[in-house]
Amino acid sequence: MRTDTPSPAPHAADTHDMIRVQGARENNLKDVSIEIPKRRLTVFTGVSGSGKSSLVFGTIAAESQRLINETYSAFVQGFMPTLARPEVDVLDGLTTAIIVDQERMGGNPRSTVGTATDANAMLRILFSRLGQPHIGSAQAFSFNVASISGAGAVTIERGGQAVKERREFSITGGMCPRCEGTGSVTDFDLTQLYDDSKSLNEGALTIPGYSMDGWYGRIFSGCGFFDPDKPIRQFTKRELHDLLYKEPVKIKVEGINLTYEGLIPKIQKSMLAKDVDSMQPHIRAFVERVVTFTTCPDCEGTRLNETARSSKIAGISIADACAMQISDLADWVRGLDEPSVAPLLAKLQHTLDSFVKIGLGYLSLNRPSGTLSGGEAQRTKMIRHLGSSLTDVTYVFDEPTIGLHPHDIQRMNELLLQLRNKGNTVLVVEHKPETIAIADHVVDLGPGAGTAGGEVVFEGTVEGLRASGTRTGRHLDDRAHLKPSVRTPSSQLEVRGADTHNLQNVDVDVPLGVLTVVTGVAGSGKSSLIHGSVSGRDGVVTVDQGAIRGSRRSNPATYTGLLDPIRKAFAKANGVKPALFSANSEGACPACNGAGVIYTDLAMMAGVATTCEECEGKRFQASVLEYHFGGRDISEVLAMSVTEAEEFFGAGEARTPAAHKILDRLADVGLGYLTLGQPLTTLSGGERQRLKLATQMATSGGVYVLDEPTTGLHLADVEHLLALLDRLVDSGKSVIVIEHHQAVMAHADWIIDLGPGAGHDGGRIVFEGTPADLVAARSTLTGEHLAAYVGS
Repeated sequence: MRTDTPSPAPHAADTHDMIRVQGARENNLKDVSIEIPKRRLTVFTGVSGSGKSSLVFGTIAAESQRLINETYSAFVQGFMPTLARPEVDVLDGLTTAIIVDQERMGGNPRSTVGTATDANAMLRILFSRLGQPHIGSAQAFSFNVASISGAGAVTIERGGQAVKERREFSITGGMCPRCEGTGSVTDFDLTQLYDDSKSLNEGALTIPGYSMDGWYGRIFSGCGFFDPDKPIRQFTKRELHDLLYKEPVKIKVEGINLTYEGLIPKIQKSMLAKDVDSMQPHIRAFVERVVTFTTCPDCEGTRLNETARSSKIAGISIADACAMQISDLADWVRGLDEPSVAPLLAKLQHTLDSFVKIGLGYLSLNRPSGTLSGGEAQRTKMIRHLGSSLTDVTYVFDEPTIGLHPHDIQRMNELLLQLRNKGNTVLVVEHKPETIAIADHVVDLGPGAGTAGGEVVFEGTVEGLRASGTRTGRHLDDRAHLKPSVRTPSSQLEVRGADTHNLQNVDVDVPLGVLTVVTGVAGSGKSSLIHGSVSGRDGVVTVDQGAIRGSRRSNPATYTGLLDPIRKAFAKANGVKPALFSANSEGACPACNGAGVIYTDLAMMAGVATTCEECEGKRFQASVLEYHFGGRDISEVLAMSVTEAEEFFGAGEARTPAAHKILDRLADVGLGYLTLGQPLTTLSGGERQRLKLATQMATSGGVYVLDEPTTGLHLADVEHLLALLDRLVDSGKSVIVIEHHQAVMAHADWIIDLGPGAGHDGGRIVFEGTPADLVAARSTLTGEHLAAYVGS
């Protein structure tokens, strides 16, 4: 028998159900204090630059990771990234944070979807156990391991005597020897390396950095393999071979020991070993001009040698398995019934099913990871967390709906709810109303961006947000309307027989002189069509979401070229050299070398950055700050926001048209809140793309290709972007946008819809016409979602 007694007070351990943040001041946050419920889905909203990432990533997730790292020994911490404690008074109730951000995956040429997610590692073990004929261990199927064999005498101490024995060894790897596991071979256009009518001393070499004035000149003159005064076309076969292909050899020049190496192996090591995207622009232009990448004829692009390809399971080699669409590979693995490897099959099956569930079933494991879009990379990172047995973990997502068609957002929402229902805290930074709608708790930051933001303007439920009157609340139910009339194209750009990736011999005419939007579910072939067949043409300017290369010394002023006219104006007004007004040149503070802060490296603990006492963080020598222009010194100008600077350089004694023009473009793309001296490393993905757009608007291209420009844009800013696109089109440009945002689709003059599905179910044009026709027909997934959005 049990009689009901009053329930006892909750256990002390159950009272910690909030993450408490007090006094957060990271970046632009203004003493933010909030409580976030645990085991709930909390969405952080607010205009771009309002401080969402500073609060979620820079404060909560950063501190959680720092505290976890501190639990390891000092030895282990020495190998981990060091993290400084965020600027915050109290952080309470934190749990282990797993960050799933939208940073693109590294562009390492050897990294593929399979190697990035461990699916390849499991496949290699599977083939080493079940493959017929048996060829060796798992590394025999790895395209990163070369086959090596050798023999020689080794000396062993035995019984106080040195005994020599002959030993042999061999390593069986899977790497294709011709392309060294990269799947492509490089051919050099020798006419782009040198002008054969000149001699080396006359400057025959046209390779960046290879001048005869420096060390290269000394090596070529002193090596003795050829005459540097003889035109290259008169070289003998032997001399030409030594110039181009000679293996590294030690030589002595002017009493100094140096190494001579042929031009081609040297270029391969110094330039081709790097990812093309990370090169400096002039080096990249040279590589693209001189090198042609062709599929390796020996391995046919599979990266694997013949032995690795010869071992098969049920008639399928590991190369065939990696080339399959993942949804097909999952079905193939499901059909393998082999008790001896049952745990491995179950884990591999789960990983492949996760790809399909998350909407990436259209990829193949051999797809280079550098070619994934930001959204695809983020979802690939999510895969290892789906089905994890861990609970009470904080998952932190950065705009997980990027690159997702409205049809796929529904799927993503289900995954977020699934993670929450397992007892996890899910924190999401998001702009899309479809995802904000499923939140248990909403934190809205603002009211503006940059210095005008950094405060919590609303905290509560989605219904409360709608009624709150904040910018997000007002725009949450915004719905675009179809344009009453559309522009007429001036001409068209023909694409014929496009077959990049999954495109199925597509013929399409892209209208010019109008705003064209290319739509379709994720993986339907939009990027393959535009980047594969339109981007490389003359006069086409492509603005993608790739990371901006820049150190913490780079800022919007240096990146856009704005600093040049500013430096010249300061120099002219004060009668001194422009180099004085550069923190990377003569004007730099000698104590901190123009960085503004002094970094103290503390080995495995977070390094400390202290403001330089000499220049008080201004980065310039005191003497430089005595020079004024328009009543301001150079450090005060760099501390201005774009909006302030636009006013400052627009009129009065500081009028500088060249600088004002660049600032106008920055304000046009919605970056008025950025300060001119803000380090590029602190910009979000959406801000980077808009900064690129502002820079590219100065070029003379007639066709602009934008890849999801609404990334990271608040609902209120989308209107601003559409106005900018309209201005571009009205000024005579053609704009082609790859986009999923329905407001952009509704605003288009012409829509090209790809599909009907993803991967081999896509790659075809399923609709071409005006948005009104697409809504009226409702013949595609995009048409149905757009019709629902505009309320037709």
